[in-house]
Amino acid sequence: MTRFNLQSNPYNPLRKRSFRRGLLGKMQLLPLVAATYFMVCGGAYGIEDILGGAGYGLAILILLVMPFLWSLPTALMVGELASALPVDGGFYVWVRRAMGPFWGYQEGWLSLSASIFDMAIYPAIFVSYLGKFDPALTAGWGHYGWALLVVAVCTAWNLRGAPSVGHGAEIFFVLLIAPFVALTALGFWHGFHLHTAVPWGGMHSQAGIALAIQVAMWNYMGWDNAATVAGEVEDPQHNYPRAMIWSTLLVAVSYLLPLCAMAVAGITPASFSTGDWTDVAALLGGPLLGLAMIAGGAINGFGMFNALVLSYTRLPMAMAEDGMLPGIFALRNRRDVPWVSVLLCGAAWAAALSLPFERLISIDLVLYGASLMLEFIALAVLRVREPNLKRPFKVGNLAVASLLGVAPLLLIFYALFAARAQKIGSISALLLAASVALLGPVLYWLTASPRWFARSVARKPE
Repeated sequence: MTRFNLQSNPYNPLRKRSFRRGLLGKMQLLPLVAATYFMVCGGAYGIEDILGGAGYGLAILILLVMPFLWSLPTALMVGELASALPVDGGFYVWVRRAMGPFWGYQEGWLSLSASIFDMAIYPAIFVSYLGKFDPALTAGWGHYGWALLVVAVCTAWNLRGAPSVGHGAEIFFVLLIAPFVALTALGFWHGFHLHTAVPWGGMHSQAGIALAIQVAMWNYMGWDNAATVAGEVEDPQHNYPRAMIWSTLLVAVSYLLPLCAMAVAGITPASFSTGDWTDVAALLGGPLLGLAMIAGGAINGFGMFNALVLSYTRLPMAMAEDGMLPGIFALRNRRDVPWVSVLLCGAAWAAALSLPFERLISIDLVLYGASLMLEFIALAVLRVREPNLKRPFKVGNLAVASLLGVAPLLLIFYALFAARAQKIGSISALLLAASVALLGPVLYWLTASPRWFARSVARKPE
């Protein structure tokens, strides 16, 4: 494989883009933290099914333990690799550099195919909460129309560049978190003032606990998404580790404090399901807080979609720069945004809006889990193959780096085992996910093998 030194080549297009980014400005630490927060969490919306399936005591235990087994290993891995290889494309670049073009292509394919299942969820969340203001707004074709508008607006917003998306995430964070701060304070006040009995226990079924763990994994995944825009982040060597730590803390607190407050307030968990935050807010704080919680739910769907557009659209661009996709995906506008990739990905997600993917967490977990395992393998392989690579942030020695992915791997296996009976019509959801994953090698040999693309670039940090 031919290797090029991207720093010494004066004609290197990546070097020119780096100069332009310096003129246009980059995403700083706080916008990066806010964008990462929305790529992973977007508030406590979505954890209601954990409570309904497990009850307060077990739900809080799951949400307390999950960051250490699932989030923290991923955040540490991202902190090391994003600071060592701060280029656009993130995890695709890491895997390609560690294991070659074939596995890099599989990483890109798994992530992009997972995005089709994942990205249909967030416009649906926006529309669901919008309908709580007035059901007539989302009746009939209005549901699809509003979802399509979310895709269009977020696509246009992303054409303005990563800093714009990051600053928007900061504003969304404040607007989204404010109702939960009020609800949490009211919940604790209600419980302590009225001496309400705390329903920590409850009846748990095996299916309910399995669902709770799956939903918790889904709500805590996505830390690596922030890495795909590393080339557009200011001082990524230092800001990525900091962003991972702060985001992990914010996400955990966002989930745990409201749940503890509801337990102290004596709210029964028996029928708690998606969307019930609005009812609880109206019960404890009145109609105004209920409306604020509805608005926060809409912001949750919009903000998460907007942040993830930023992440996913850098993958086709990076793959095109390596000759694995047509070069048109690498075209950038004057704000240094891969506008063709943004528009085509937006069109693909818009086409998927009418499909019932919002319940297919197991498919998302299969595809995301496979890509995540490749990233952990890349972490260990790069330690062996490139021991002298400059690593501003390092996760322990080689043994620690090699074992970091064990807990996430065990959780993925558990999630797959728990979802083994889930079907889409008459087709097994896991079989469908496996079929999508196995398309990757076929597509590689059809579109990106050396027979078709002779160019092979080994990236170096900018």
